[in-house]
Amino acid sequence: MSSPLSSSERDALRRHLLQRYGALGRAAPSKAARAKLAGASAAAFAAAPDLHAAPVATLPKNLPKAPFAVRALNNLSYGATAQSVAEFNALGSTGAQRLANWVDWQLDWANIDDSALDARLAAAGYTTLGKSLTQLWEDHVKPNPAYEIRMRPAWEAQRGALVRAVHSKRQLREVMVNFWHDHFNVTVGDFDAGPVFVHYQRDVLRPHAFGNFRTMLEEVAKSTSMLFYLDNAANTRAGPNENFARELLELHTLGAEHYLGFMDPFQVPPDADDPSYPAGYTDIDVYETAAAFTGWSVKNGHWQFPNDNDGGFVYRQAWHDAGPKFLLGRMLYPEQPALKDGRDVLDRLASHPGVARFICKKLIRRFMSDMPDPALVASAAAVFRQNWRAPDQIAKTLRHILNTDAFINVWGAKARRPFEAVAAAMRTLGSDWTLAVGNAKSDEFAWRMGFTGHAPYDWPAPNGYPDTHEAWSGSGSYAMTWKILNWLTETQDNGVPLAPILAATRNKVGSWTANALVDYWCQRILGYQPTAARKQTLVAFMAQNGDPASYVITDTNTWAASDLKRHYNQERLRSMVSLILMSPEFLVR
Repeated sequence: MSSPLSSSERDALRRHLLQRYGALGRAAPSKAARAKLAGASAAAFAAAPDLHAAPVATLPKNLPKAPFAVRALNNLSYGATAQSVAEFNALGSTGAQRLANWVDWQLDWANIDDSALDARLAAAGYTTLGKSLTQLWEDHVKPNPAYEIRMRPAWEAQRGALVRAVHSKRQLREVMVNFWHDHFNVTVGDFDAGPVFVHYQRDVLRPHAFGNFRTMLEEVAKSTSMLFYLDNAANTRAGPNENFARELLELHTLGAEHYLGFMDPFQVPPDADDPSYPAGYTDIDVYETAAAFTGWSVKNGHWQFPNDNDGGFVYRQAWHDAGPKFLLGRMLYPEQPALKDGRDVLDRLASHPGVARFICKKLIRRFMSDMPDPALVASAAAVFRQNWRAPDQIAKTLRHILNTDAFINVWGAKARRPFEAVAAAMRTLGSDWTLAVGNAKSDEFAWRMGFTGHAPYDWPAPNGYPDTHEAWSGSGSYAMTWKILNWLTETQDNGVPLAPILAATRNKVGSWTANALVDYWCQRILGYQPTAARKQTLVAFMAQNGDPASYVITDTNTWAASDLKRHYNQERLRSMVSLILMSPEFLVR
């Protein structure tokens, strides 16, 4: 990357860009852009009415405060279980000490034995997760196979996400892998990206989930799935395509909050945290970024290169726009070596203070609150930026965020999205069921999950699934989430319950009074007892016309409509468990 421009270079670049684009845009920021630069945009947009939005349900404020281990694990993993709470509490003598040790343990993911998960996936018939990119291309693309063969890797990656969320011991890593999937979204069902989606997840996102953001940026830019999904595989100097460039700036790095519209890039004011960087990006920056990534493509048997057909990344010098470029306040000189234009752009972005703020705000939103604390965003962004070249940059940033008093004290500031609720339910119920491909009950599950709107990696737009309560507070989302949670408690696969509710109750509850049953299942599912009103409702449902403290409910499932305390007792027990899963206590974290 070059040093700041001289006056003559600046004038020459202006003439070049004017000739290329016809106009450079406004000489000063628009009203909306000024609001962004002043830091007022978030408040302004939050206050602005949305005529198309459904009424927004607020998170309940009257929930009992869960024990610290439960609060921490519900935010850091796919749900606290009795075992994970015991493991957490054994890691120190204070909450802060246990938290720090748990985070360190999980960040050192390579030393956590997850071979049981690998064996589970293999036993369930997952056959593509270990295939190399070349093999995926050879088996699922080149022969132009039937659709179910072509898309098998996509479906295995998608369904494997739930298996990992429920059964992996590397819980923090799984949370972060799916965080990056949302951040660098590629729709799993995309016809071109799907057959090699395993490579995108396994070789691009998973290795860097705790690593270096700049390294991951380049791996994403070079990945076959992303090159197809955002059309950069066809980005040439003769036919430039700005899709990837725009999303690189708008979604992957700076965020729409730094977009200044059609504004003269030479007039963009400096960033408040570091004046050597511009405060935002313009449309000209997008066009110039697109030019920097021309020639980054895929060996896909293109008619000009028919022998290059293994699905791997390729840089085509003949397709690259080698002219001078001006973007993000810096000049890229013409005729640079192979890949250097794009890499210079990634360096500029990865070190930008606005990128640090944007990424850290999203991390804090995922782990703590829909409304991230500006002070914590600022301190985390400082760590993120100071370590932008460090191989463990993301781990350092997470360690900073997750060991703060703000994290220790947070509770009830997030709602579980449908996938998170289902994974947490399976974990806390002790489900040993493994979602698979080509299994009738698994296909039914996937069909039902689709109705919640949160099937893994299936968001159709490049921005990934939203991560706010508001986005998931509609009646349809809640109803379909409740339906699949209830389905989990009622369903069997080849005669084996997906959730071993009866077996667990027989093993753990000696006397089946309504009080005892509700106490046990609330403690098991929630990790604490719910509000008195909620508990009274659950007890009344379980007891029917029997005394909740003394009447012993029999372990039977017979019809007795004239005496409801004897009527389909096992069905009623499963329904009571389902009601706990649908409660605000369970769906809030």
